[in-house]
Amino acid sequence: MNDRAALDLLLEHGPLSRTRIGKLTGLSKPTASQLLARLEAAGLVVATGTSEGRPGPSAQLYTVNARAAHVAGLDVNARRIVAAVADVTGRTVGQFELATPGRRADSVVRQVADALDGAAKDAGLTRADVHRVVIGTPGAFDPGTGRLRYASHLPGWHSPTLLDELAAFLPMPVEYENDVNLVAVAEQRLGAARGHEDFVLLWNEEGLGAALVINGRLHRGFTGGAGEVGFLPVPGTPLVRQVVKANSGGFQELAGAQAVPRLAKSLGIDTPQQPYAGVAASLLARAAEAYGQDEALTELLRQYAQRLATGLASVTAVLDPGLIVLSGGAVAAGGEVLRSLIQSELAELAASRPRLVLGEIDRTPVLRGALERALADTRDEVFDTSR
Repeated sequence: MNDRAALDLLLEHGPLSRTRIGKLTGLSKPTASQLLARLEAAGLVVATGTSEGRPGPSAQLYTVNARAAHVAGLDVNARRIVAAVADVTGRTVGQFELATPGRRADSVVRQVADALDGAAKDAGLTRADVHRVVIGTPGAFDPGTGRLRYASHLPGWHSPTLLDELAAFLPMPVEYENDVNLVAVAEQRLGAARGHEDFVLLWNEEGLGAALVINGRLHRGFTGGAGEVGFLPVPGTPLVRQVVKANSGGFQELAGAQAVPRLAKSLGIDTPQQPYAGVAASLLARAAEAYGQDEALTELLRQYAQRLATGLASVTAVLDPGLIVLSGGAVAAGGEVLRSLIQSELAELAASRPRLVLGEIDRTPVLRGALERALADTRDEVFDTSR
């Protein structure tokens, strides 16, 4: 326990002296010295220079040995796989992007291996040097069948034997997680949800989804589909039947990124010709900047905030979260103006009053969450000096 406490302090604070570690852990100097000697012999810490600029003699500093373990995270969508490798301190040391448009359905295992190998090579490592991999995909793998559900747009990932094939092909433990759930992991560990045990994260980019964290843990549901709020029936849209075949639902049609250009057009706003996720972000950014000055753009932001609040009111009624994190490119583009409008709308539509905040992990959040998930399990294994 003392060893792990010291390692966690080094991860949190960076290089520390023996005296400082003793004070932070409450251990005596001899015990702290023995602890550091044990960790150094195990290859978990290394000496890294001395303290300077302080009264008294300089002291030897110690830090976590970054090369003690490496992990990988993969962010998968229909167009590409982005892989990254991080050392045990959490620093990203390698990254690789593999384009996958139109790939054959039987090549998924090769795609994953190629992306992983590319990131490992960029880090100066091989596949065998990676202790654990976490793969983030849209939808979720049903724990009962092993099939990927809620992501019919991801070609090649729906084979019932895929997980077994990947496990046989890759030499390290491989875990799978919904991509929006991994964004919530990143926000809980590093971003806007730090210190919160109960919160909802709403992701709005190409698709609309949510992650549910209850008592500090992700709630995945019986089939892994908890948080697939895009399928949620809501007022203001026709009732969608056979939602899995349609790959859509009421809330997605009402407030997904594809709804923004349609709403803008109805208000007489010129819309650029580009993929709807990009055009939604562009329009919402324009609307936030012109809020209160341009009547049509102001109305766009107000109506869109009402649409998002409509779905969130149902989520709030069921879960009663204390915090809702708004994440994804479409919401981020609207910024604080959009967040404030959603908060005001939700206050009138929901009985409870959760606090709404913007997500803080704005660059590769799925990848960051995958790495954080892999790091947590790997540190538990590698830092266990009782073995």
